[in-house]
Amino acid sequence: MKKKSKSYMNNQDMPSRIAVVIPCYRVIKHILGVIEKIGPEVWRIYVVDDKCPEETGNYVEANCQDPRVVVLRHEVNQGVGGAVMTGYQAAIADEADVIVKLDGDGQMDPALIPKLIGPILDGEADYTKGNRFFDLEKIRAMPPERLFGNAVLSLMTKLSSGYWDLFDPTNGYTAIHTEIVRRLPFGKISNRYFFETDMLFRLNTLRAMVVDVPMDAKYGDEVSNLKISKIIGEFFIKHIRNFVKRLFYNYYLRDFSIASIEIILGIFLIIGGICFGMWHWLQSARQGVATPVGTVMLSVMPVLIGLQLILAFLAYDIASVPHKPIYKRFVRSKNIWEGANQDAQQPLEKSFLNR
Repeated sequence: MKKKSKSYMNNQDMPSRIAVVIPCYRVIKHILGVIEKIGPEVWRIYVVDDKCPEETGNYVEANCQDPRVVVLRHEVNQGVGGAVMTGYQAAIADEADVIVKLDGDGQMDPALIPKLIGPILDGEADYTKGNRFFDLEKIRAMPPERLFGNAVLSLMTKLSSGYWDLFDPTNGYTAIHTEIVRRLPFGKISNRYFFETDMLFRLNTLRAMVVDVPMDAKYGDEVSNLKISKIIGEFFIKHIRNFVKRLFYNYYLRDFSIASIEIILGIFLIIGGICFGMWHWLQSARQGVATPVGTVMLSVMPVLIGLQLILAFLAYDIASVPHKPIYKRFVRSKNIWEGANQDAQQPLEKSFLNR
């Protein structure tokens, strides 16, 4: 059934083009149902066949009559992140305004798209994502092992991304303004299951504002390819890497504040206090005597002061979460640039016509 596109207005009272990207890998049972449920507010739907063994792209072309659907294909499997970024690039080329990422396995309700894009169109966010942990009564539907795994990953993500007010980092139901997508380093973003989490880290380096949108957990007969037990070790290493990068980018390369001193001094004092205490403890153990109280205090005090400095840094970091959308600045600059180009072309056109 053909659906007429419904025109959504952005905060500048201009029609907005809403695009949806659906990465596809082993979702042939659900993909047509997902597309059918996408409302008229969506202008274009990009189905990205990520070298799916079920040939989902061919299946959609043969069985879907929705004129909004565009099928994109990968010759080699690139992972969910690679598929999404292929869709992002196509949406940018077609001049979409907001891009929604929707999985093809039926776990994400397309009816929530208006809620997801609303904060962006209203100028209140650059990027929105679903949060299945908002309603405490309904999270009982989530399997316990996944509940625990997501809680652990959420804590690590807060530290590595700098978005302390977000939860459910592996939730792939997202929306982003195209002007923010243009500024993402596609070649550096993780292509696999770390994609959503890595996106948050990259968004923080841009100082983009991210907002959680409550949604219900939905589980049916679909099979998730994400196994928390298998990826938590890999995720931990990547979280440490992103935290160090974020620390360098935000507190030393782009800015230098009291927090920049607190974190370094705090780490130095903790390590120094522990090493000092261990050395004297070993010396006392070899001599068979008790470590003097004064020596114990000299080792404990730097550790306590270091912990206080690190807590002060964390308080500063939490207070520094971006709370102002930046895409409007990019849109304004783009409009000024395009207007200046038009003004410069008009005298040339008049001169040519008067010849």
